[in-house]
Amino acid sequence: MKLVASKLAATVAAGVIACATMAQAADDVVIVYDGSGSMWGQIDGTTKVEIARDVLADLVQDWDAETNLGLVAYGHRSQGDCSDIETLITPAPVERSSFIDTVNAIMPVGKTPISASIQHAADLLAYRDNPATVVLISDGVETCNADPCALSAQLAKQGVKFTAHVVGFDLDDAAQASLSCIADNTGGMFVPAGNADELQNALAQVQDAMVVEPEPTPEPVIPEVILTAPAQVTTGAVFDVSWDKTIDSSDFITIVPADADEGTRHSHIRARDDLSGKLTAPATPGLYEVRYVLDEGDRTIGVASVELVEAGVTVTAPAQVTTGAVFDISWDKTVNATDYITIVPADADEGTRHNHIRARDDLSGKLTAPATPGLYEVRYVLDEGDRTIGVASVELVEAGVTVTAPEQVTTGAVFDVSWDMTVNAVDYVTIVPADADEGTRQNHIRARDGLSGKLTAPATPGLYEVRYVLDEGDRTIGVASVELVEPEVGISGPGIVRAGTQVDIVWSSVINPVDYVTIVPAGADEGARQTHLRVRDKTEGRLKAPEETGLYEIRYVLEEGRRTLASAPLEVVAADAPLDDGAGLSAPETATTGETITVTWTGGGEGADQRIALALKEQPDFSWISAQKIEAGQSMELKMPDEPGLYEVRYLDVSNRTLLGRSVVEVK
Repeated sequence: MKLVASKLAATVAAGVIACATMAQAADDVVIVYDGSGSMWGQIDGTTKVEIARDVLADLVQDWDAETNLGLVAYGHRSQGDCSDIETLITPAPVERSSFIDTVNAIMPVGKTPISASIQHAADLLAYRDNPATVVLISDGVETCNADPCALSAQLAKQGVKFTAHVVGFDLDDAAQASLSCIADNTGGMFVPAGNADELQNALAQVQDAMVVEPEPTPEPVIPEVILTAPAQVTTGAVFDVSWDKTIDSSDFITIVPADADEGTRHSHIRARDDLSGKLTAPATPGLYEVRYVLDEGDRTIGVASVELVEAGVTVTAPAQVTTGAVFDISWDKTVNATDYITIVPADADEGTRHNHIRARDDLSGKLTAPATPGLYEVRYVLDEGDRTIGVASVELVEAGVTVTAPEQVTTGAVFDVSWDMTVNAVDYVTIVPADADEGTRQNHIRARDGLSGKLTAPATPGLYEVRYVLDEGDRTIGVASVELVEPEVGISGPGIVRAGTQVDIVWSSVINPVDYVTIVPAGADEGARQTHLRVRDKTEGRLKAPEETGLYEIRYVLEEGRRTLASAPLEVVAADAPLDDGAGLSAPETATTGETITVTWTGGGEGADQRIALALKEQPDFSWISAQKIEAGQSMELKMPDEPGLYEVRYLDVSNRTLLGRSVVEVK
């Protein structure tokens, strides 16, 4: 798509130049540039504004120095404004870079005031007194209630010699008619640009129609450039070239076979404003030429002969290497810093590249051996042409690693593994199902420089393998069988608690310190987690009960796989619900202010200091308004406060810091 767009841009540029040619050395020219929002539309995947920029960049490169060129844009500053027309460049000899920068800064946003823009350009050229040429570049029709056809006819009648050429982008038939009349009325050319091929054919017709017999011109004098280059260069090497003058900064210097056709271009650099540079020699030895070539016409105007000779590099590597291992290599010289050293099967095609390093400015380095045993070659390869110029043979042999692991492990637990040698620090040790495909990787650790480590067992019981796997090629070279068995864990809680209170929880054992205990709604999905705590190395802990009443579960969950190993039911009741923990405490639900009520109980604690306390409902458990020691009996008289509100009668075992019963009384 990009190639088509580039071709289109170049063709449009040719069309505009052809139109402008008649104005050379006679008429001043103003380009009217479409900056309306529709210029963001695309032709063959490239926006029209990009194509237009390429058109004008090519146009000014070849613009005749004797013809003044100006630039007017419309629709580029505001939306919906038919007066958005601006002279960006007053007609004058072209300042190429400034002109291109000005065009590239135009960002389409607005409407399409074609008629007013052509009138603006004509007035800028003083068309009534001087020959004037306008080149309109637009992708749309007039959108500001004007008639460009009528205007162009009027300008042709009033002007000394007024000509308008039109380049149209992606227009339908009706739109073409509305723009082509501008060219027809002024003796100009209309060039439709529906696609690259149609545009090329249309421009050929326009150019034929506009051919004028030029004044005879003398044959141009072709300048000669003196090139300097080494008489002999190593294939693939970077070498210095110089030239005595630069004709045009876009000319290029290239190296090609001595019998290459005119215009052939291989490795090359632009002349720019320099008189020297560097080229990369091709990979094939033989007789070559360094040529200075004009970018205009691809014509050679300077030559220096160079012989390219074969470079021989001596590569050194171990005769035998373990598969997957990192090993040392060296070479006696570097031809080009971008050349590379690679290890490939001995019968690999030229240019094959697997594990490799760049030569840079070094003479040694490290490669990683492939995972498959066999005969290999370490090759020094020219980056230029992917040509091998040095080889060392290497045999890769299978590495065998002995892996040790427990025969039986609890699911989710952390367990110890070891291996007798490390082939490569980036190899890994993993635990996978016994029938897992080669290269499967689940919980794993890197071998690094150690010979032991820890893995976490998966959550599902069954037969597994602990595998030592080469990072290179994901190839297993050591195995130990492990059976994962279901752990046995018990968990318990209070069974019933008030909303928002602390819940004491006990579990029988710890499988993995990162496992967690959580409280979730009864029947919640496996792996659900709300308020929770990590078990670490403890077997008891405390969680806050949910604020919402209902049935819940206390769960012990394996972090590995989020699998529940044990659960206990938990009922959460209202925050003011009476609860009893062995006292069998009973009190009236309501009382009047100052009333004396009777409180009874059936049980009690073992501490020496046991009391019946009266407290505000929101007071802490061991804080009270009044408290009386229990001496004997199973009842006690309590006087209610004079202030109405919610109060709580509590049975306290103060010695053991235990609250054995409570009952809420509403005082009215």
